[in-house]
Amino acid sequence: MKIIDIQAIPLSAPLDVPIGRSQNYTYSAKYAALAKIITNEGVIGIGDALTPKGPKSVCAIIAEIIKPLLIGQDPTQIEVLWERMYQSIKSLGCNKGFMMMAIAAVDIALWDILGKTVRMPIYKLLGGCFRENIRVYASSIYFAGRDTREIASAAERFVEDGFTAIKLKVGAGEKRDIENVQTVRKAIGDDVHLLVDANGGYDRFAAIKIGREFEKHNVFWFEEPIAHEDIEGYIAVSRALDMPVAAGECEFTRYGFRELVARSAVDIVQPDVSKAGGISECRKIANLASAFNIPYAPHVWGSAVSHMASLHLAASLPNFLICELDRLPNPLREELTFTPIQVQNGYVQISQEPGLGIELNEEIIRKYTI
Repeated sequence: MKIIDIQAIPLSAPLDVPIGRSQNYTYSAKYAALAKIITNEGVIGIGDALTPKGPKSVCAIIAEIIKPLLIGQDPTQIEVLWERMYQSIKSLGCNKGFMMMAIAAVDIALWDILGKTVRMPIYKLLGGCFRENIRVYASSIYFAGRDTREIASAAERFVEDGFTAIKLKVGAGEKRDIENVQTVRKAIGDDVHLLVDANGGYDRFAAIKIGREFEKHNVFWFEEPIAHEDIEGYIAVSRALDMPVAAGECEFTRYGFRELVARSAVDIVQPDVSKAGGISECRKIANLASAFNIPYAPHVWGSAVSHMASLHLAASLPNFLICELDRLPNPLREELTFTPIQVQNGYVQISQEPGLGIELNEEIIRKYTI
């Protein structure tokens, strides 16, 4: 089997109501950069890169840098091809950002091809199934433009939908954040896990101060309390707080996670499979974390393709904790495939179909292609 073509497809799905955690941080559309790998035997693999902005940039990298490397190659030699792609971008001095997102999309597509070729779901190719039902948390409740009553109502709806864990965005300021956490905890009761995510909105001193207040309300984890590049700050915050500190959605590859893990800067790692290097690399990140007894709880914010890839990897990992499930409006998650993700009592059942176990809706692709 040989790769005869790689198609890179940038998608943009406008949102009826922009979403964001502040006036300076909003999205008016959801984006994706699909990678479609075509083989001479008619097997087609699909992958996706997480692109909050600029999907055409990722697609240009796939088309102009990665595609020439992979045409004519055996798609089942996934590790070999991953290293070939990585060494190529590394030689350009660009082993993070859009470059790595492009590799992630292609890597997911390669695993999809392998699964379809041997007629097995990806999680079995990764070593087996630790769990057929994947626990997920509802993500996320934003505070921008909402008062406490609206925030409480959003939390209650997630609980009514069967979720046993929900995530609340923080970063509005100490007083408002504490009030929101208090309100949500009262609305959902003590049995539902409450996660908070600051998206790097505090410095280390403010994070420690407000984190101690969050602990009084039994917050399950404090996600990205400070800027992702402040390793020393993460060490300080993690050691000062009793609740777990989670981070990693802004990091790439095992090399990027090495210091976070080895220096105990975080208690939970959160790589994104469609960003940090694909299934191949996130598996290595999870294994690195397991050597330090650190749980793996992936960040997931992309299309239906990246959600499914994340679920397959989660099923195969012994140190998996919980998986993010985006509940905000996203046509690329809800409409892109013929098999939408179904949640029952806070869990998603992994697909038993070959590869990723999903089929793209080509009509929807045409509708949202840029």
